[in-house]
Amino acid sequence: MLTIAIGHTEEIDSEDAAREILDQCRSELGSKKAQAGILYAAVDHEYDKILGIINEEHPDIDLIGCTTDGELSSVLGFTEDSITLILFISDDIDIKAGVADGVSENLEKKIAESIKHTTSLSDKELKMCIINPVSITLSGAVILENFKQGLGESFPIFGASAADQWNFVQTYQFYKTEVLTDAVPFLLFSGNLIFGSGVASGWTPIGSPGHVTKVEGNVLYSIDDKTAVEYFKHYLGENITPLGEYPLAVFENEESEKFYLRAPLASNMEDGSLVFAGDLTLGAKVQLSHTTRDRIIEATEKSISQSFENYSGQEPEVAICFSCSGRKQVLGTRTSEEYKLVKKVNPDLRVFGFHGYGEIAPLDKNRPSRFHNETFVSLLLGTK
Repeated sequence: MLTIAIGHTEEIDSEDAAREILDQCRSELGSKKAQAGILYAAVDHEYDKILGIINEEHPDIDLIGCTTDGELSSVLGFTEDSITLILFISDDIDIKAGVADGVSENLEKKIAESIKHTTSLSDKELKMCIINPVSITLSGAVILENFKQGLGESFPIFGASAADQWNFVQTYQFYKTEVLTDAVPFLLFSGNLIFGSGVASGWTPIGSPGHVTKVEGNVLYSIDDKTAVEYFKHYLGENITPLGEYPLAVFENEESEKFYLRAPLASNMEDGSLVFAGDLTLGAKVQLSHTTRDRIIEATEKSISQSFENYSGQEPEVAICFSCSGRKQVLGTRTSEEYKLVKKVNPDLRVFGFHGYGEIAPLDKNRPSRFHNETFVSLLLGTK
């Protein structure tokens, strides 16, 4: 059995906010102590104070989380400048928190060591992992690849990167009572857990596909030996902004029709390169893509519907949703419609999540997890 409780508040005082979300959770849990939880918080809160108050009520809780660019729950719907908390209790599921800290140096070693330690804390079968990595300073795609090395290429990994309300200055990550700035906190779920996921963006490939012929990390220099800027100008004309509305579709392989998105962030007119919100691979098949606000919204319903199709049980306890800050930028005042469509699919479903700087999920069941841009990820959790 999996029991959850969700709290969500727009209270601006950090101490009052912490006590309010705990009061909301207590109304569902009573005096029971949570074994694990996730906290998502807007910028400018006193995070150490919030984490300390949560730990006072739920001692030694395995808690992770991060700062955001918008929060989501079935308590308040979509909000900004708020904090939201989910708590987990189960007698047949182990939920263990781990962290790789100081990952700007020795990333591979620190992730490997943290995974080895955290997996040793349970003797139940590993089922799934949620991560909330540092962003801005490190590649989410590289972080994910190192987690796949430690957990297995096709092990289910979900999550989203920490954000800071589109300021791109400093994000924070949470691990138990610690507030970190260069870390990857994660939760490992083991035991009798059922889950199902869905991924959709709403973007559609346009034009002809090409192949990456020069790239360094997230800096793309050429496609089919034409500069990245030339490739974009071929379809968009001289004015290639706003870039975020025209991400690259990156196909899983030559034959696959399934793709994930890479959103361009900046251009260099001197060398014709583009900087993307995620790494690209030499030789990857890519194609320009476009969308409308209606299609972005419709993709939310597609994502949550797909997660129900992939959920092998009957009654999930919660949908954890990860949406992209890039979607929020394009949608503007229509961002709240994402949450409304999640509830449309299942009005009784409890919801929890946030908008971050890159989403993590497999494109489909039994596929390797990918680092996405401008995508909506739905993750259903339950035991029945």
